[in-house]
Amino acid sequence: MLLREVTFTVDLGENGYLIGFDDDYDIPRQMPFGWRCGPATEYLAVVLPTTDTGPLQMTVQVHDAPPGPETGDGWETAEEMSLPAEAPTLCLATIGQGDFWDAWPEDEPPLEMPPPADGGDWVRMRLYCHADDPTPGIGDHGERHLIQLWHAPLTDPVHPPLSDADRQARAQYAADMATPVDDYTTEYPNHYSDEGLDT
Repeated sequence: MLLREVTFTVDLGENGYLIGFDDDYDIPRQMPFGWRCGPATEYLAVVLPTTDTGPLQMTVQVHDAPPGPETGDGWETAEEMSLPAEAPTLCLATIGQGDFWDAWPEDEPPLEMPPPADGGDWVRMRLYCHADDPTPGIGDHGERHLIQLWHAPLTDPVHPPLSDADRQARAQYAADMATPVDDYTTEYPNHYSDEGLDT
């Protein structure tokens, strides 16, 4: 049974959004290239939309049991993963250039999961996506996401198979993340002096 549904618009940053039951946001340790969602940290998932920057309509639903499949609205094949939920309140943030912005609408009360019947602390997330314009880019792509949440034991994720290009993109991201920040810095000589300046 559907317990709560919230629909709102999110202004995306350049790297998708984080979702889960923890507000200790961090840059994803890996990016789920080839999938729509994947683990970002121990407690959060990262979602990669079609839209690079621009609006996305999001609907979040809380159910008391696994909902039936959505067959209308031109949804892509759903993906699923389990999220740890030691705290009940859902957290949502968009990812910019090294920064995060709280994306939960200010005019909506926080979304909280009801206490689990079995005392478990895992929530299953099912993600549906649709974009009128499936070509990645900025602006309005008519993108919509439906996120369905319900208490369920930890189970294996459901994702499409990866291509070789996806694996290469993941490996490149992992290599970039492993590169020390010092390797990206350069020192330039200072050819200027204060000679001739008024004192």
